[in-house]
Amino acid sequence: MAKKLHCLWAPEDDPLYRQYHDEDWGVPEYDDRALFEKLILDGFQAGLSWRTILYKRDNFRKAFDGFNAEKIARYTPKKVDRLMGDAGIIRSKTKINATIGNAKVYLDIMENGKGSFSDFLWDFTDGAPIVNKIKNYKDHLVKSPESEAMSKELKKRGFKFCGPVIVYAFMQAVGMVNDHEIACPRHKAVQKLAR
Repeated sequence: MAKKLHCLWAPEDDPLYRQYHDEDWGVPEYDDRALFEKLILDGFQAGLSWRTILYKRDNFRKAFDGFNAEKIARYTPKKVDRLMGDAGIIRSKTKINATIGNAKVYLDIMENGKGSFSDFLWDFTDGAPIVNKIKNYKDHLVKSPESEAMSKELKKRGFKFCGPVIVYAFMQAVGMVNDHEIACPRHKAVQKLAR
C-alpha cells in the first residue's frame, strides 16, 4: 500500500504536530472565539516555534479561561502576576498584557463592527479561502497583501502582536489561505470545508 503524502513540515515522528496538520491546520474556521484564540496564540508564537505553542496550547486554554474575551478583558494585575507564575504557558508580561488589550479590541469589533469577528477577518479574503498551489512548504509566502491589510487594520484598532508575518501564519492555520502542498491530501480536503 502506497504511503499517503503530506506536507513535508508535518513529521511522522511527532504525533501531536502531525495531528495538528491532519486535523486543524488550514481548516476554514468561522467561530469568533476560536479565531480570537488562534490569533492570540500566534502572537505568543512571535520569536518561538509553533511546536512550542502547540505543546502548551491546552495550558494556555486553561490559563486564559478558554479564551473567553469578556473574562480576559477584566484581568487584574493580580491575575497577570498569577499568569507570570504559570510555567505551563509562555511567561511574557508584554504578551500577557497585549492579550488583555486584544480582548478589549475583539469585544469592540464584536459590538461596533460588522457583526462578528469572523466576518471582520474573512472580509480580507472576500469571504473565501485563498488557494495556493504550493509544491514544497519552503515555497509559500511569509506575508501577503491580505495579511498586510489585516495587520494594518488590527493595529489601527489597537491589537498587538499582529504583524503581517504573524497574521499570514494565522491565515494559513485558520484556512483563510490554503497552503497545504498540492500533493498533500489535505489540500483538497480543506477546500471542501469552506463555506
